[in-house]
Amino acid sequence: MPSPTLVAVPALARRSRARATAAGLVAGVLLDQLAGDPRRGHPVALFGAAAGSLEALLWRDDRMAGTGYAALLVAAPVLLGRPARGLPAPWLAAATAVGTWAVLGSRTLPGEADAVAAHLRRGDLPAARRRLTHLVGRRTDSLDKAEIARAVVESVAENTSDAVVAPLLWGAVAGLPGLFGYRAVNTLDAMVGHHSPRYENFGWASARADDLANYLPARLTAALTAAVAPAAGGTWRAALSVARADGRRHPSPNAGVAEAAFAGALGLRLGGRNDYGSHVEDRPVLNAAGRAPGVDDIARAARLSRAVTAAAAVSCAAIALAWRSRGPAAAGKAR
Repeated sequence: MPSPTLVAVPALARRSRARATAAGLVAGVLLDQLAGDPRRGHPVALFGAAAGSLEALLWRDDRMAGTGYAALLVAAPVLLGRPARGLPAPWLAAATAVGTWAVLGSRTLPGEADAVAAHLRRGDLPAARRRLTHLVGRRTDSLDKAEIARAVVESVAENTSDAVVAPLLWGAVAGLPGLFGYRAVNTLDAMVGHHSPRYENFGWASARADDLANYLPARLTAALTAAVAPAAGGTWRAALSVARADGRRHPSPNAGVAEAAFAGALGLRLGGRNDYGSHVEDRPVLNAAGRAPGVDDIARAARLSRAVTAAAAVSCAAIALAWRSRGPAAAGKAR
């Protein structure tokens, strides 16, 4: 029978590492809020450049080639993050903080939204359209003020889930490999996971991986949006009601949940026609009882995104403490 002392040592080590992960996630959010994204040499941009080069070598118009491409590019950052598991707790916390900062978009996202709103308030529609391209993949050259406002609110909602809540949740349950692996999946989806003649087959695996990786984070985003809805003048009841009623009507199983929750929390009507150049989508209306977004609603959406970010940092730190403190016995019982 093993000594109680020997049994206690791994448990103490697990708790210490769980606390380090939780502290690193929160510190990473704070670092992202203070420093934002680097102007040059952003890790995600470097990954995107590598992915683009590999695509030129591996592209074939079939799903098997796309699956191999995605597997290679997700495995690499996951393996890059694995050595951190052996770091002492203080170094693990520091590495997690830097990794979280590298993959998060918690400051850039509402900042871009505010920049579009500033152009609209000055009446500079061409500048607003140009700045909007930083947030959306749809064509912006013919959008009017109301359509720009809708596009910004929808993008803020979706990207609060994709670029903030999801990486934090994956970091909470899987540490640095989870942070890096998730960001790779999400970046590949943005690059090749969309409907177009070139990527319909090649991007299939990337799109499906992103759907799976974001399933739980999107629902956590909806719950957190409801919890902090009063920060933007909304109610939790409206956010959850619209998320449940309309989220599944969206073509994306995950973006729809986040966008519907924002629509309910803000009292806005989202959805409609989006022109992506290669194709046009007529998306279902989310929160038909709401009003059309206006310029002032962009600031409300940005405020709601910041509140969700704060709630996600606290929630995911708590998840890290609970999840990563569990021992083999607890994991076995959970199975």
